[in-house]
Amino acid sequence: MELDPKSLEIVCFPDPILRKVAKPIEQITDHVHAVAIRMLELMHEAPGVGLAAPQVGLPWRLFVANPTREDGQDRVFINPVPTHPSSEMTEVEEGCLSLPQVTANIRRPTAISIEALNLKGQIVQHHSEELAARVWQHENDHLDGVLILDRMSPIDKLANRSIIRELKRMVTDRSGPTLRSRTPR
Repeated sequence: MELDPKSLEIVCFPDPILRKVAKPIEQITDHVHAVAIRMLELMHEAPGVGLAAPQVGLPWRLFVANPTREDGQDRVFINPVPTHPSSEMTEVEEGCLSLPQVTANIRRPTAISIEALNLKGQIVQHHSEELAARVWQHENDHLDGVLILDRMSPIDKLANRSIIRELKRMVTDRSGPTLRSRTPR
């Protein structure tokens, strides 16, 4: 029996699914379509600019993104493959819906291309030198079990230490962190 997409919620660190390498989606079914639509809803509710399937508890190579937060700009990336990262790097503050209240300056290539399938099963290719490039890289990291915690500088790790400890404690206490308890940044 397939999971009801309406039951999906954003999972928070240290949920083990966030550390697993996601598996490719072999067929784009009505269920995959419904999951992608639910992920877009969750991303907008959060509010966020991207959300990967592991962040809703699914080990799939799929993420959704809308870096502009404008209507009509939602995109679904199935089995994405980032290519041609620029040699130029920039450091920008990032947050993560699965790490509420955690932010860090993350160094990434300024520009990148990406190839993926859309919900119609068509190959799509995009290139960006803007925020979209950063979002695609961040979400693709989730598909490989990589979190911003892994890319933080020692200073950022120290600055976020108490928040990370609290996220771990909440899971241990079974109270579980939720986005609704998050304070706005």
